[in-house]
Amino acid sequence: MSGLFDQFKEWYEKRHDYAKAWKARTGGQVVATMCTYTPEEILIAAGMLPVRVLGAHEPQNVTEPHIFGMFCPFCRDSLAQGLLGRYDYCEGVTLTQSCIQYRQAFNSWRMHVPTVKWDYYLPMPNEVQSRFAKAQHYAEIKKFREYMEGVIGKKLSDADLKRGVEIVNENRRLLRELFEYRKETNPRVTGVDALYASITAQFVDKEEHNKELKRVLAELPKQANNREEGIRFMTIGSENDDVSFMAMVESVGSTIVIDDQCSGTRYFWNEARIQDDVIATIADRYCERPACPTKDYPAHTRFDHVLKLAQDYNAKAAVFLQQKFCDPHEGDYPDLKRHLEA
Repeated sequence: MSGLFDQFKEWYEKRHDYAKAWKARTGGQVVATMCTYTPEEILIAAGMLPVRVLGAHEPQNVTEPHIFGMFCPFCRDSLAQGLLGRYDYCEGVTLTQSCIQYRQAFNSWRMHVPTVKWDYYLPMPNEVQSRFAKAQHYAEIKKFREYMEGVIGKKLSDADLKRGVEIVNENRRLLRELFEYRKETNPRVTGVDALYASITAQFVDKEEHNKELKRVLAELPKQANNREEGIRFMTIGSENDDVSFMAMVESVGSTIVIDDQCSGTRYFWNEARIQDDVIATIADRYCERPACPTKDYPAHTRFDHVLKLAQDYNAKAAVFLQQKFCDPHEGDYPDLKRHLEA
Protein backbone atom coordinates (compact mmCIF):
# COMPACT_ATOMS: atom_id res chain seq x y z
CA MET A 1 0.00 0.00 0.00
CA SER A 2 1.20 3.49 -0.88
CA GLY A 3 1.78 6.05 1.88
CA LEU A 4 -0.29 8.37 -0.28
CA PHE A 5 -3.40 6.69 1.14
CA ASP A 6 -2.43 6.92 4.82
CA GLN A 7 -5.20 9.41 5.63
CA PHE A 8 -7.85 7.01 4.30
CA LYS A 9 -6.28 4.18 6.29
CA GLU A 10 -6.32 6.25 9.49
CA TRP A 11 -9.94 7.22 8.93
CA TYR A 12 -10.86 3.56 8.46
CA GLU A 13 -9.02 2.32 11.52
CA LYS A 14 -10.26 5.17 13.73
CA ARG A 15 -13.70 5.64 12.21
CA HIS A 16 -15.52 5.91 15.54
CA ASP A 17 -13.03 8.49 16.80
CA TYR A 18 -13.50 10.43 13.58
CA ALA A 19 -17.30 10.53 13.90
CA LYS A 20 -17.15 11.59 17.55
CA ALA A 21 -14.69 14.36 16.71
CA TRP A 22 -16.89 15.52 13.81
CA LYS A 23 -19.88 15.66 16.13
CA ALA A 24 -17.98 17.63 18.77
CA ARG A 25 -16.64 20.03 16.14
CA THR A 26 -19.87 20.69 14.24
CA GLY A 27 -22.65 19.95 16.71
CA GLY A 28 -24.39 17.97 13.97
CA GLN A 29 -26.20 14.67 14.31
CA VAL A 30 -24.60 11.39 13.26
CA VAL A 31 -26.75 8.75 11.56
CA ALA A 32 -25.95 5.04 11.37
CA THR A 33 -26.84 3.91 7.84
CA MET A 34 -27.30 0.20 7.26
CA CYS A 35 -27.38 0.06 3.47
CA THR A 36 -25.77 1.92 0.58
CA TYR A 37 -29.22 2.52 -0.91
CA THR A 38 -29.70 5.13 1.83
CA PRO A 39 -30.16 8.56 0.15
CA GLU A 40 -27.21 10.31 1.78
CA GLU A 41 -28.01 13.48 -0.15
CA ILE A 42 -30.95 14.18 2.18
CA LEU A 43 -28.97 13.47 5.35
CA ILE A 44 -26.15 15.75 4.20
CA ALA A 45 -28.67 18.46 3.28
CA ALA A 46 -29.95 18.18 6.86
CA GLY A 47 -26.44 18.86 8.20
CA MET A 48 -25.93 15.29 9.38
CA LEU A 49 -23.04 12.84 9.01
CA PRO A 50 -24.10 9.51 7.45
CA VAL A 51 -21.97 6.72 8.91
CA ARG A 52 -22.23 3.29 7.35
CA VAL A 53 -22.41 0.48 9.88
CA LEU A 54 -19.50 -1.95 9.51
CA GLY A 55 -18.57 -5.04 11.45
CA ALA A 56 -15.44 -5.42 13.55
CA HIS A 57 -14.28 -8.81 12.21
CA GLU A 58 -14.06 -10.24 15.72
CA PRO A 59 -15.95 -12.96 17.62
CA GLN A 60 -19.10 -11.83 19.41
CA ASN A 61 -21.81 -13.50 21.50
CA VAL A 62 -24.46 -10.81 21.86
CA THR A 63 -26.68 -11.29 18.80
CA GLU A 64 -28.06 -14.78 19.48
CA PRO A 65 -31.14 -13.54 21.39
CA HIS A 66 -31.97 -11.24 18.47
CA ILE A 67 -31.24 -12.93 15.14
CA PHE A 68 -30.49 -16.46 13.98
CA GLY A 69 -26.99 -17.88 13.69
CA MET A 70 -27.88 -18.79 10.10
CA PHE A 71 -27.96 -15.10 9.17
CA CYS A 72 -24.85 -13.92 7.35
CA PRO A 73 -21.80 -12.81 9.38
CA PHE A 74 -22.27 -9.21 8.24
CA CYS A 75 -25.80 -9.09 9.69
CA ARG A 76 -24.61 -10.49 13.00
CA ASP A 77 -21.43 -8.42 13.22
CA SER A 78 -23.25 -5.20 12.32
CA LEU A 79 -25.92 -5.74 14.97
CA ALA A 80 -23.25 -6.67 17.51
CA GLN A 81 -21.57 -3.30 17.02
CA GLY A 82 -24.79 -1.55 17.96
CA LEU A 83 -25.52 -3.79 20.93
CA LEU A 84 -21.95 -3.36 22.19
CA GLY A 85 -22.29 0.43 22.13
CA ARG A 86 -19.73 1.04 19.39
CA TYR A 87 -22.15 3.41 17.64
CA ASP A 88 -23.45 5.11 20.76
CA TYR A 89 -22.66 8.52 19.24
CA CYS A 90 -25.36 8.05 16.57
CA GLU A 91 -28.69 9.74 17.23
CA GLY A 92 -30.42 8.00 14.36
CA VAL A 93 -30.34 4.72 12.46
CA THR A 94 -31.74 4.11 8.97
CA LEU A 95 -32.20 1.20 6.59
CA THR A 96 -33.38 1.22 3.01
CA GLN A 97 -35.03 -2.07 2.09
CA SER A 98 -32.39 -4.68 1.34
CA CYS A 99 -32.49 -8.35 2.34
CA ILE A 100 -34.90 -9.77 4.93
CA GLN A 101 -32.07 -10.78 7.24
CA TYR A 102 -30.53 -7.31 7.40
CA ARG A 103 -33.96 -5.83 7.96
CA GLN A 104 -34.29 -7.96 11.08
CA ALA A 105 -30.84 -6.81 12.24
CA PHE A 106 -32.08 -3.23 11.79
CA ASN A 107 -35.28 -3.92 13.72
CA SER A 108 -33.30 -5.37 16.62
CA TRP A 109 -30.94 -2.38 16.53
CA ARG A 110 -33.70 0.21 16.72
CA MET A 111 -35.51 -1.65 19.49
CA HIS A 112 -32.57 -2.69 21.67
CA VAL A 113 -29.79 -0.11 21.22
CA PRO A 114 -30.64 2.39 23.97
CA THR A 115 -28.85 5.40 22.47
CA VAL A 116 -31.12 5.50 19.38
CA LYS A 117 -33.23 8.66 19.43
CA TRP A 118 -34.92 8.16 16.08
CA ASP A 119 -35.03 5.55 13.35
CA TYR A 120 -36.34 5.34 9.83
CA TYR A 121 -37.05 2.37 7.58
CA LEU A 122 -37.16 3.49 3.95
CA PRO A 123 -39.16 1.14 1.72
CA MET A 124 -37.79 0.78 -1.79
CA PRO A 125 -39.09 -1.24 -4.73
CA ASN A 126 -37.16 -4.47 -5.08
CA GLU A 127 -38.17 -4.72 -8.72
CA VAL A 128 -36.44 -1.53 -9.84
CA GLN A 129 -36.86 -2.66 -13.45
CA SER A 130 -40.62 -2.16 -13.16
CA ARG A 131 -42.08 0.86 -14.95
CA PHE A 132 -43.69 1.80 -11.63
CA ALA A 133 -40.48 1.69 -9.57
CA LYS A 134 -39.27 5.26 -10.00
CA ALA A 135 -42.66 6.78 -9.21
CA GLN A 136 -42.93 4.62 -6.11
CA HIS A 137 -39.43 5.48 -4.95
CA TYR A 138 -40.10 9.17 -5.63
CA ALA A 139 -42.98 9.01 -3.13
CA GLU A 140 -40.77 7.30 -0.53
CA ILE A 141 -37.93 9.82 -0.93
CA LYS A 142 -40.46 12.63 -0.52
CA LYS A 143 -41.68 11.05 2.75
CA PHE A 144 -38.10 10.67 3.96
CA ARG A 145 -37.46 14.35 3.28
CA GLU A 146 -40.55 15.27 5.32
CA TYR A 147 -39.50 13.00 8.17
CA MET A 148 -36.03 14.52 8.28
CA GLU A 149 -37.56 17.99 8.38
CA GLY A 150 -39.36 16.88 11.52
CA VAL A 151 -36.12 15.59 13.04
CA ILE A 152 -34.21 18.84 12.50
CA GLY A 153 -37.19 21.13 13.09
CA LYS A 154 -37.00 23.09 9.85
CA LYS A 155 -37.73 22.80 6.15
CA LEU A 156 -35.21 21.34 3.75
CA SER A 157 -35.29 23.59 0.72
CA ASP A 158 -34.66 22.40 -2.82
CA ALA A 159 -31.42 24.39 -2.64
CA ASP A 160 -30.38 22.36 0.42
CA LEU A 161 -31.07 19.12 -1.42
CA LYS A 162 -29.28 20.29 -4.57
CA ARG A 163 -26.24 21.09 -2.46
CA GLY A 164 -26.38 17.56 -1.02
CA VAL A 165 -26.57 16.11 -4.53
CA GLU A 166 -23.61 18.22 -5.71
CA ILE A 167 -21.42 17.12 -2.79
CA VAL A 168 -22.20 13.42 -3.22
CA ASN A 169 -21.93 13.56 -7.01
CA GLU A 170 -18.49 15.14 -6.71
CA ASN A 171 -17.42 12.31 -4.42
CA ARG A 172 -18.65 9.72 -6.91
CA ARG A 173 -16.86 11.50 -9.73
CA LEU A 174 -13.56 11.68 -7.85
CA LEU A 175 -13.72 8.01 -6.88
CA ARG A 176 -14.34 7.06 -10.52
CA GLU A 177 -11.29 9.15 -11.47
CA LEU A 178 -9.21 7.38 -8.83
CA PHE A 179 -10.37 3.97 -10.02
CA GLU A 180 -9.25 4.80 -13.57
CA TYR A 181 -5.67 4.33 -12.34
CA ARG A 182 -6.49 0.67 -11.64
CA LYS A 183 -6.73 0.06 -15.39
CA GLU A 184 -2.99 0.65 -15.77
CA THR A 185 -0.42 -2.08 -16.25
CA ASN A 186 1.26 -2.36 -12.85
CA PRO A 187 -1.40 -0.05 -11.33
CA ARG A 188 -0.36 2.79 -9.07
CA VAL A 189 -3.55 2.19 -7.06
CA THR A 190 -3.76 -1.24 -5.44
CA GLY A 191 -6.90 -3.01 -4.30
CA VAL A 192 -6.15 -2.13 -0.68
CA ASP A 193 -5.62 1.53 -1.61
CA ALA A 194 -8.92 1.60 -3.47
CA LEU A 195 -10.81 -0.10 -0.65
CA TYR A 196 -9.58 2.42 1.91
CA ALA A 197 -10.71 5.25 -0.39
CA SER A 198 -14.15 3.86 -1.21
CA ILE A 199 -15.10 2.52 2.22
CA THR A 200 -14.14 5.72 4.04
CA ALA A 201 -16.39 7.69 1.68
CA GLN A 202 -19.24 5.94 3.47
CA PHE A 203 -18.57 7.47 6.88
CA VAL A 204 -16.30 10.52 6.47
CA ASP A 205 -17.70 14.00 5.86
CA LYS A 206 -18.02 14.10 2.06
CA GLU A 207 -16.49 17.55 1.66
CA GLU A 208 -13.47 16.50 3.70
CA HIS A 209 -13.25 13.23 1.77
CA ASN A 210 -13.45 15.10 -1.54
CA LYS A 211 -10.60 17.37 -0.48
CA GLU A 212 -8.39 14.37 0.34
CA LEU A 213 -9.29 12.63 -2.93
CA LYS A 214 -8.25 15.74 -4.86
CA ARG A 215 -4.92 15.81 -3.02
CA VAL A 216 -4.27 12.15 -3.83
CA LEU A 217 -5.30 12.57 -7.46
CA ALA A 218 -2.91 15.51 -7.82
CA GLU A 219 -0.02 13.40 -6.48
CA LEU A 220 -0.74 10.12 -8.27
CA PRO A 221 0.77 11.06 -11.66
CA LYS A 222 4.09 11.63 -9.88
CA GLN A 223 4.10 8.09 -8.45
CA ALA A 224 6.06 5.34 -10.18
CA ASN A 225 4.05 2.37 -11.37
CA ASN A 226 6.80 -0.18 -10.86
CA ARG A 227 4.95 -2.67 -8.65
CA GLU A 228 4.61 -5.97 -10.53
CA GLU A 229 0.89 -6.57 -10.92
CA GLY A 230 0.99 -10.36 -11.19
CA ILE A 231 -2.47 -11.85 -11.73
CA ARG A 232 -5.20 -9.22 -12.12
CA PHE A 233 -8.17 -10.13 -9.94
CA MET A 234 -11.71 -8.84 -9.62
CA THR A 235 -13.68 -9.25 -6.38
CA ILE A 236 -17.43 -9.85 -6.44
CA GLY A 237 -19.89 -10.02 -3.56
CA SER A 238 -21.72 -8.03 -0.94
CA GLU A 239 -20.02 -5.88 1.70
CA ASN A 240 -16.28 -6.38 2.05
CA ASP A 241 -13.90 -4.38 4.20
CA ASP A 242 -11.61 -7.31 4.97
CA VAL A 243 -8.40 -5.38 4.44
CA SER A 244 -6.24 -8.20 5.81
CA PHE A 245 -7.56 -10.66 3.23
CA MET A 246 -7.04 -8.24 0.36
CA ALA A 247 -3.54 -7.35 1.54
CA MET A 248 -2.72 -11.06 1.75
CA VAL A 249 -3.94 -11.64 -1.83
CA GLU A 250 -1.87 -8.72 -3.10
CA SER A 251 1.22 -9.90 -1.23
CA VAL A 252 1.52 -13.12 -3.24
CA GLY A 253 1.91 -11.95 -6.83
CA SER A 254 -1.45 -10.43 -7.70
CA THR A 255 -3.41 -7.18 -7.77
CA ILE A 256 -7.11 -6.63 -7.17
CA VAL A 257 -7.96 -4.24 -9.99
CA ILE A 258 -11.74 -3.79 -9.67
CA ASP A 259 -14.75 -4.95 -7.67
CA ASP A 260 -18.51 -5.31 -7.82
CA GLN A 261 -19.34 -4.85 -4.14
CA CYS A 262 -21.38 -2.38 -2.09
CA SER A 263 -18.23 -1.42 -0.21
CA GLY A 264 -16.76 -0.38 -3.54
CA THR A 265 -18.07 0.39 -7.01
CA ARG A 266 -21.77 -0.33 -6.45
CA TYR A 267 -21.78 2.46 -3.87
CA PHE A 268 -20.47 5.26 -6.10
CA TRP A 269 -20.45 4.11 -9.73
CA ASN A 270 -23.25 6.27 -11.15
CA GLU A 271 -23.88 9.93 -10.45
CA ALA A 272 -27.35 11.34 -9.93
CA ARG A 273 -28.73 12.71 -13.21
CA ILE A 274 -29.57 16.34 -12.56
CA GLN A 275 -33.26 17.06 -13.22
CA ASP A 276 -35.49 20.06 -12.53
CA ASP A 277 -37.15 18.10 -9.73
CA VAL A 278 -34.49 17.40 -7.09
CA ILE A 279 -36.53 14.58 -5.51
CA ALA A 280 -36.60 12.83 -8.90
CA THR A 281 -32.86 13.43 -9.20
CA ILE A 282 -32.27 11.57 -5.94
CA ALA A 283 -34.90 8.85 -6.33
CA ASP A 284 -33.96 7.91 -9.89
CA ARG A 285 -30.27 7.65 -9.03
CA TYR A 286 -30.84 4.81 -6.59
CA CYS A 287 -33.12 2.98 -9.03
CA GLU A 288 -30.48 3.30 -11.76
CA ARG A 289 -27.33 2.39 -9.79
CA PRO A 290 -25.60 -0.97 -10.36
CA ALA A 291 -28.06 -3.31 -8.73
CA CYS A 292 -27.71 -5.39 -5.61
CA PRO A 293 -28.99 -8.95 -6.23
CA THR A 294 -32.06 -8.18 -4.08
CA LYS A 295 -33.13 -5.67 -6.74
CA ASP A 296 -31.89 -7.26 -9.95
CA TYR A 297 -34.83 -9.07 -11.48
CA PRO A 298 -36.57 -10.29 -13.54
CA ALA A 299 -33.55 -9.67 -15.83
CA HIS A 300 -30.05 -10.03 -14.36
CA THR A 301 -28.77 -6.61 -15.44
CA ARG A 302 -25.76 -6.77 -13.15
CA PHE A 303 -24.29 -9.77 -15.00
CA ASP A 304 -23.35 -7.74 -18.08
CA HIS A 305 -22.23 -4.86 -15.85
CA VAL A 306 -19.87 -7.16 -13.93
CA LEU A 307 -18.53 -8.64 -17.17
CA LYS A 308 -17.89 -5.17 -18.59
CA LEU A 309 -16.01 -4.15 -15.45
CA ALA A 310 -13.83 -7.24 -15.77
CA GLN A 311 -13.12 -6.44 -19.42
CA ASP A 312 -12.50 -2.72 -18.89
CA TYR A 313 -10.05 -3.37 -16.05
CA ASN A 314 -8.45 -6.38 -17.76
CA ALA A 315 -9.22 -8.71 -14.86
CA LYS A 316 -7.99 -12.25 -15.57
CA ALA A 317 -9.76 -13.97 -12.68
CA ALA A 318 -12.57 -13.31 -10.22
CA VAL A 319 -12.82 -14.00 -6.50
CA PHE A 320 -16.35 -14.32 -5.16
CA LEU A 321 -16.24 -13.09 -1.56
CA GLN A 322 -19.29 -14.96 -0.37
CA GLN A 323 -20.76 -14.18 3.04
CA LYS A 324 -21.96 -17.51 4.38
CA PHE A 325 -25.78 -17.70 4.39
CA CYS A 326 -26.10 -14.62 2.13
CA ASP A 327 -29.14 -15.79 0.18
CA PRO A 328 -29.21 -13.04 -2.51
CA HIS A 329 -25.57 -13.48 -3.56
CA GLU A 330 -25.65 -17.27 -3.19
CA GLY A 331 -28.61 -17.32 -5.55
CA ASP A 332 -26.74 -15.23 -8.12
CA TYR A 333 -23.43 -17.06 -7.90
CA PRO A 334 -24.01 -20.10 -10.20
CA ASP A 335 -25.50 -18.03 -13.04
CA LEU A 336 -23.01 -15.18 -12.70
CA LYS A 337 -20.10 -17.64 -12.67
CA ARG A 338 -21.38 -19.20 -15.90
CA HIS A 339 -21.87 -15.74 -17.42
CA LEU A 340 -18.26 -14.78 -16.76
CA GLU A 341 -16.93 -18.10 -18.05
CA ALA A 342 -18.98 -18.09 -21.26
